[in-house]
Amino acid sequence: MRKSLRLAAVPLLAGAVAVTGFTAAASAGTRPHAKPTYTIAYEGPLSGGVAQLGLNMDYAVRLAINDANQGKTFGALPFTLKYVRKDDQGSPSVSPTVAAQLVANSSVIAVVGPAFSGATKAAEPTFHAAHLATVSPSATAIALAQNHWNNFFRVVASDQVQGTADADYVVKTLHLTKIYNISDGSTYGAGLSSIFGGRAKHDGASVTDATVPSTTGCGNGGNGDPTQYPGVASTIVSHHPKIVFYGGYYCDLGLLLGALHHAGYSGKVMSGDGSDDPHLIKGTNPESAANGTLLSCACAVLGKTAADRSFGSAFTKLAHFAPGTYSAESFDAANAIIKAMVTLSREHKAITRANVVTALHAVVWVGLTKTIRFQANGNISGTTVYVNRVQGTKIVQLGVE
Repeated sequence: MRKSLRLAAVPLLAGAVAVTGFTAAASAGTRPHAKPTYTIAYEGPLSGGVAQLGLNMDYAVRLAINDANQGKTFGALPFTLKYVRKDDQGSPSVSPTVAAQLVANSSVIAVVGPAFSGATKAAEPTFHAAHLATVSPSATAIALAQNHWNNFFRVVASDQVQGTADADYVVKTLHLTKIYNISDGSTYGAGLSSIFGGRAKHDGASVTDATVPSTTGCGNGGNGDPTQYPGVASTIVSHHPKIVFYGGYYCDLGLLLGALHHAGYSGKVMSGDGSDDPHLIKGTNPESAANGTLLSCACAVLGKTAADRSFGSAFTKLAHFAPGTYSAESFDAANAIIKAMVTLSREHKAITRANVVTALHAVVWVGLTKTIRFQANGNISGTTVYVNRVQGTKIVQLGVE
């Protein structure tokens, strides 16, 4: 999908982003035979320590909308699509305000996102009350699919799937049974760490559980301090684990990896999709301390097919950096929404927020990453999890866990 090293991110743009076919009006009738215009939004972190994850998704949604407006994906559309992006910093304290802004924009017909589990949990009641569909490329917390939010969908496997696969891989494949298991305290990190720890114990491992709060600089509502990591590293070394599992994001894992290096730790380290980004390497001091780190993700590396290569080329041309973690999933999420809208139009049904929700429950879209088909609770059908490893300045996919 995206493991090439990215160039520097382009400057952020404020407010609405024009795409091919943009019109200012959100309704038909502004001129004879004018197509109606609908807005697809993206919500995720576009600033702060984990902004790159958001940018990976942001540009993929833009590309899907551009392609659709140009007739490349679905043929000539019976409507025009507009795009708007909203920065929630990955924070559960910011996302409800962003959700309210999107709901108040009557032209917004569906949302790709929110990106992070905590932000999704906080924003979803607002979206659900407005019958506004949200299709997350990356929010994995188990409970998100247990709140009877019929407007909630995600195109990736939950923490239940990933945490279980991670633990089985560590204990049954790597045969490492003395584990130091860290949660960063976020909704995502705590969920993944909890499932991993429980499964590892079930598999017969000795597990020490700990919480190391994510830092304020990580931009997802954390209140930890970067100065905590040398002490944490010393504590870890004193426990003599064979592997450290980290439930959290790359911005803080990089600080921990540097501290572990300076403390003389010689065991392995593993984390999940929140750390699965080359910015992990850039944020580790020295960068070589990230080498060998294992990273799991319910996302495949693309590039083997003509469609993969076409996506990668078009994405890079638009964003000026290569596709990254969850870029392809965001592209698929946006296209699933558009497919639902096209289906409604072909069936001569009104394209409304509520109807888009209904159509998404029945949608089938053969995407880049998988065939997008949702279960009744919004979870994606399919449970494949991949394991990757930092090798030098790159992240290389090893295979299925």
